[in-house]
Amino acid sequence: MSAFRIVVLASGSGTNLQAVLDRLHGGGEVEVVGVGSDKPGAGALGRAEAAGVETHLFPSADYEDRAARDVAIGDWIERLGADLVVLAGYMQLLSESFIERFRHRVVNIHPALLPAFPGLDAIGQALEAGVDTTGVTVHFVDEGVDTGPAILQRRVAIPADRDRAALEEAVHAVEHELYPEAIRMIARGLVRIDDSDQSVVIVDE
Repeated sequence: MSAFRIVVLASGSGTNLQAVLDRLHGGGEVEVVGVGSDKPGAGALGRAEAAGVETHLFPSADYEDRAARDVAIGDWIERLGADLVVLAGYMQLLSESFIERFRHRVVNIHPALLPAFPGLDAIGQALEAGVDTTGVTVHFVDEGVDTGPAILQRRVAIPADRDRAALEEAVHAVEHELYPEAIRMIARGLVRIDDSDQSVVIVDE
């Protein structure tokens, strides 16, 4: 059986990409076939190159608008024959046409237990809200902001002293476990959208 092929889009240092490379890539089941970025200096590109993975830059300035950029990204993804698009700290909003083109084939990871604390600075939102537990969510991407159906969630306790650095470290550790786990489940065909309710994910254990 051929490997399940994924493309990763990233804007930053690429620690979640590294977790995917370390835990999944090259084992025969899942293959990272491309890493794309909007940032020429993104650390994720260096991580991909070190792993021998193809990279491609899509800087916004090179395209007339977001839709044109997303067409180019989509064409590249299709050329690579990717089965899944993995967002790993990709800081650009994707157009509705891109989401439609890859419906239920784009996943994201968010540092909160969605639907709680969507959007930017979810860790800061949790600390400000005074809750004692937050978490991590892997979800399919739809046209909204962090509104797609959840695939996996895991709780993270907020430190008693509410230290942000300690919480960020704990959340990132969970992200690095949960994202590869969710991708592996998708690759094995264990994750599907409920035919009767497109907002619900069914996980076959």
